Amino acid sequence: MPESPQSPESPETPVRKARADAARNREAVLAAADALFARSESPRGVSMDQVAAAAGVGKGTLFRRFGDRDGLIRAVFDARSRALRAAVESGPAPLGPDTPARERVPALLDALLGFKLDNRPLALALEEPGGNSPYRSAHYAWWHGVLRDALAAAGGVPDPGYAAHALLAAVRADLVEHLAAVEGLTARRQRERLAAYVANVLG
Repeated sequence: MPESPQSPESPETPVRKARADAARNREAVLAAADALFARSESPRGVSMDQVAAAAGVGKGTLFRRFGDRDGLIRAVFDARSRALRAAVESGPAPLGPDTPARERVPALLDALLGFKLDNRPLALALEEPGGNSPYRSAHYAWWHGVLRDALAAAGGVPDPGYAAHALLAAVRADLVEHLAAVEGLTARRQRERLAAYVANVLG
């Protein structure tokens, strides 16, 4: 029986392979950076050389994909917060969009505070003053928009946009760190204080 002729390789195959390799490299870098950041006092104490070696990729790959260490810190933060963001975008109550606004606002802020308490060094590195000011970041703009809209839907809050900024200031990473490391507030006490503050804003 004659052999059937082989189909010529699709010209898109190398492109697909390159994309798959790039995706694998990205995940390897994120996993390596996440592990190194978790073991370090601060992500800023981890070099790009260390991340590249742990991920098994060239240093150039890191810079092409993430730009610099700040970009890598943002990417790890985004990866860690992916589940929380999904819960806010499409999850059930109390975080999801179908939750009554006056229940959702305190739940959103409590969840964000909890995330920053669980990821203190990473959040602090991301939000430090200067080029990494949280007000310039995509994640801050997203949270601000969600919170502003929820405050507007709650009613009775003058200037929801400004109020959203003020409430997000209460969960800034540097404040969370100060309250925990300097004032000695436990996570539970921080959450209780935040809940009381949010209740006052909502009236």
